[in-house]
Amino acid sequence: MARFRIDPTLASELAQIEGEDDYFPLGEVPLEWLQRRILGIATAGGDYADICSSEWISRLRKLLAVHMTRFGIEDIDASVLQKTAPRTLTQFVSRIIFYAGFSGIYYLSKYGHDIENWALFEPFQIDVRDPETVGIEDPNLQAALRLHSLKFKE
Repeated sequence: MARFRIDPTLASELAQIEGEDDYFPLGEVPLEWLQRRILGIATAGGDYADICSSEWISRLRKLLAVHMTRFGIEDIDASVLQKTAPRTLTQFVSRIIFYAGFSGIYYLSKYGHDIENWALFEPFQIDVRDPETVGIEDPNLQAALRLHSLKFKE
């Protein structure tokens, strides 16, 4: 749903334009998006690197010390690892973890540490139990819409 979120800068700039508002409304999710979604319980085995743990940050600081200027950073810490850019840094970190034999990466979301993210390296096996379609009135879906100031396009 991230791609449907309102970009604050864009919303501010659009609000400054005079005249009739003929722009596609911000923050609306097409109903078609819901048709391809399911809920269930998924499990995947393996060992996952918690890249924002003190152990991994220390390890990455040593491994990336000679590359920091290349990435435009002065130090490696959790905030650097949670940034969207530079993308080459996160790709480099992923490669280090992949070649260390891990099944993937675990990290907390930069949008809130109550959200867990799991990145799995291929090939992987996911076991899904109890899949069901997502209804428009699903409480978790409605909570996510409220959290991101989104609504379904009518």
